[in-house]
This record gives sequence, structure tokens and C-alpha cells, in this order.
Amino acid sequence: MNAQTAARQTSAPQTPSLPHAKPEQLGLSPVRLQRLSDAFKREVDKGTLPGATVLVARRGQIGWFDAIGKQSPLAAAPMAKDSIFRIFSMTKPIVSIGIMMLIEDGHFLLSDAVAKFIPEFANQKVGVEHNGELELVPLKRQMTVQDLLRHTSGITYDHTGNGLVQRLYQESRLRSRKITNAEHASFVASLPLMCQPGAEWNYSRSTDILGRIIEVVSGKSLSAFLAERILAPLQMAETAFHTAEANAGRLAEPFPTDPWTGDKVQLFNMLEKPVMESGGGGLVSTTMDYARFSQMLLNGGSLDGVRIVGRKTLELMASDHLGPEVKVDSPLMPPGHGFGLGFAVRTHAGIAPFPGSLGQFFWSGMAGTFFWIDPKEDLFAVFMMQGPGQRQYTRSLLRDLVYAAVE
Repeated sequence: MNAQTAARQTSAPQTPSLPHAKPEQLGLSPVRLQRLSDAFKREVDKGTLPGATVLVARRGQIGWFDAIGKQSPLAAAPMAKDSIFRIFSMTKPIVSIGIMMLIEDGHFLLSDAVAKFIPEFANQKVGVEHNGELELVPLKRQMTVQDLLRHTSGITYDHTGNGLVQRLYQESRLRSRKITNAEHASFVASLPLMCQPGAEWNYSRSTDILGRIIEVVSGKSLSAFLAERILAPLQMAETAFHTAEANAGRLAEPFPTDPWTGDKVQLFNMLEKPVMESGGGGLVSTTMDYARFSQMLLNGGSLDGVRIVGRKTLELMASDHLGPEVKVDSPLMPPGHGFGLGFAVRTHAGIAPFPGSLGQFFWSGMAGTFFWIDPKEDLFAVFMMQGPGQRQYTRSLLRDLVYAAVE
């Protein structure tokens, strides 16, 4: 037994598998699912990604689960079904569920102002650009919890553009993993907003602020709340803000230089416990852990007899909350889609350049992880890789290949 195998055995995951069935029993074509795996093997052979896992489930059972390529480009270990990934923004749906659980507990309303929980947000201004200068104007209305969930808060990200407000983000300490969630929220509140709350969809640090609200309301750290209310009940034993040293042999890693963009790739160390527990992008997880979360969503909020969130609450989350009055101008929002409370939502059968179903909901992570829930087809898919530059291409490729296999 080599050291790699020993490491996997001594730190074997405790996450129970979802049930398996033959693809044809679930209305999935085994021939076409094999083509899916073959397509990603070709991507590995072309050198566009080190490796990936893909899991497709339908009617409550897994019909396809494959690990392809290498776990890390700098080591010999093959990608494994229990490899550990940085899921980045796939943290957001988990934290959004946490917020809705507190709403279901009666602690606050979606329409409550964020300043009710974090007073510094009461005095924020909106930054309006005029001839290269930033004019600060007062809020027309307060930012709400609903704004945070649907990314209409006016908060932004430092990496989604280079406007004057985003440059202030870039110059701040917001990216540090050594500040607390409370300090992070104060920094965000001290910076101007991109726009008036409710006016535009801007992908942002909003879910990090939701993570702080969870702490304020629950009196617990974000990690403790998520573990107690979501991760432990769903038996997601491998999902946390870092992983143990014993799991060093299971970490999926990207190419040091992105093969498509040529950019240097530097992702956080999964073995290092951060001070900042980022509700917007800090979790590490496995394919099966996220499959358990996905099956809970597909089931309408429960798994194995454990209800996490109410069916009608989840229905609200998976509905479009933007409407025609909210300006959307972002490559992150595909045509024919809107955004709900923590997920993108398909609003049109056509328009988007890939297949799907009305009402399906999904999100993804910066390093290439991706999942979607399709209630109409009683199907979900979870895809894991660590390859930032290829993520847009692989998401569409995966959708094409999975839906081609649906009978």
C-alpha cells in the first residue's frame, strides 16, 4: 500500500452515498453518458483541465458518477470520487438556505433592512461616476435581506469590473482571509455602492454579508451554524471552511498557469483554517457531499426524512426575483435566465445557448465547480474541477452532454 492509498484510507469520508441505479432504469442513456465522460477525457488529453468528477442523478438515484483525469497536475494521483475541491461560490446556495431557515424560525423578514443587523450599512452612499470622479449620493431606500440574496444590493466584487467603486474594493483588505466576518462587513459598509439598492443585478460580496447576518442573529460563528443546521443533518461530513492535514492526499489542484488565459492561478490553501469564513466563497467540499445538498433541493427541502427548509420557502428561492425593472448586464447571467434567492433560475425554454427546463435553478464556483437542479426532469448534476479559465465553456458542454442522455 503506498502512502497516497494509506492517506485515503485513514481519512476515509463519512459521507454516506446516495443510492445508485443503472442509467437505463432512470431514463438515462448509458451510451450517451459514456460520451459525456469521453468528452471530458478529451479535454484532459488536450490539457485544458487536470481532471474532473461528474455525477448525474435522476428520480432519487445516481445514474452516473465518474472521476476523470488527475487530481493535481503536479502529482500522479488520479482524480477520485472523494477528492476535495474549493467550491467557491457554490458556498452561496448553502448560506442562502441558512438565511431562509432563520426566516422560517421567525427571526426577521426578507424585507428587513440590512442595517437592522449591521448598523454601519445605514449610512452608506452610492458612488456615481462623473468624468472620472466619484460623486457620493444618498440612498433612495435601504438595502434589504432580499437584495443581498438576489444580488441587487449595490454591493460589488473587486474582480467583476474596473469601475471606480471596484477600484476602491481592490485597494481594500476585503480579500484577506485573516479578517473576521464582522470586520469584513464593516469594510464593505464603509465603501460606496455601485448603484441604488434594487436597481441593478451586480454579482457581489452580498452573500458574505448574509453570512455575517447569520452570525449576528444566531449568536454562533457561520461555520458552527452551517454545521449544526445544514451540514450535519444532511451528513455532509466533508464540507467546511478548511480540511484536515490528514486529507492532504485528496486535494484537487489547478494548473499553475491557466491553459486558456495564460494567467497565473493561485487558489487558497484548503488545509489552512481562515479567520474569514466567507459565506460567498469559502467552503471546500466533495462531489458526494454536494450531491446530498442537491438531492435535498430537488426533493423540495428534505433528505432521508430530515427537513432542512420548507417546500414553499424553497419554491420562493427558486423563482425569479428580478423582473423587467432590474437592469442585468453581466456575462455571469445567461440569456433566458433570472435570479432567485441564492440561485440563477431558467425563465425561458429558449434564448439560452444550451438545453434545460423552465424552472431549473443552479449556480457555480470560480474554480470550475457547477451544479443544477431540474425539477421538471427530476434530475440534478454536480460537476467538480479546479480550472478557473475554462469554467464557462465546461458548464455549457456539461449541459449539452447531460441533456443529450435524458430519454
